[in-house]
Amino acid sequence: MKQYLELCQRIVNEGVWIDNKRTAKRCLTVINADLCYDVAQKQFPLVTTRKSFYKSAIAEILGYIRGYDNAADFRKIGTKTWDANANENTAWLANPYRKGEDDCGLIYGKIARNFPKPDGGSVDLLRQIIDDLKQGIDNRGEIFTFYHPGAFHMACLRPCMYSHHFSLLGDTLYLNSTQRSCDVPLGLNFNMVQVYVLLALIAQITGHKAGQAYHKIVNAHIYEDQLALMRDVQLKRSPLEAPQLIINPDIKSLADLETWVTLDDFEVTHYHHHEAIKYPFSV
Repeated sequence: MKQYLELCQRIVNEGVWIDNKRTAKRCLTVINADLCYDVAQKQFPLVTTRKSFYKSAIAEILGYIRGYDNAADFRKIGTKTWDANANENTAWLANPYRKGEDDCGLIYGKIARNFPKPDGGSVDLLRQIIDDLKQGIDNRGEIFTFYHPGAFHMACLRPCMYSHHFSLLGDTLYLNSTQRSCDVPLGLNFNMVQVYVLLALIAQITGHKAGQAYHKIVNAHIYEDQLALMRDVQLKRSPLEAPQLIINPDIKSLADLETWVTLDDFEVTHYHHHEAIKYPFSV
């Protein structure tokens, strides 16, 4: 929580105004931010200076793991985060690759679970990583990536947090996640939860201890219509005691994550927070 608030204050104090072509808005921007979440000590990075809809963030990462490419599927598991990008993005609505209502195209897990090979066929990056880690293998290349520049035109949105690199030291699993762009008032609240949960889940199903998750953000920004709420409301609030995340210990395999796991298998306890803040969302 301290890291999050320090980054927000840094953007307010040091940010430079940049025009964003996609949203037609200005962004107060800083370059490079490094956050760390201690999963080993169960320090769940959930924002307390406003109400966080953490269940939606967890549902979204489950959708990525399952390779979803449709907003309706994301809604079924508990998140509406893809509704706007699938159905309100003007450029995507006119894109010949869009298959109809709720289609998102080649986004995130849809790419990673079926990553195209230049010589034909594809690779399931996540299954390959999990198979290696279960055998105690770390080849220094255990990268779960959503980034495929050749497929950007076939998706409603380029991936923001695009790479998750797993490393095994002894029996402890670490994660380095890289994010090219981050809407800090809205997106980072989600992304911190997702990085933590991803390491906790993969460690659990591969039989390892979870270590630290390192989260690098390249372009961190606050949109012009979010600034007043961040500066004059959220940053005026004092953080509260950190909550705890409990994950169902019966989740033991990738197949479990792909089939029966729901939001009921994740419980957050002792979550005390300030009132919600309705930050504008930019499509």
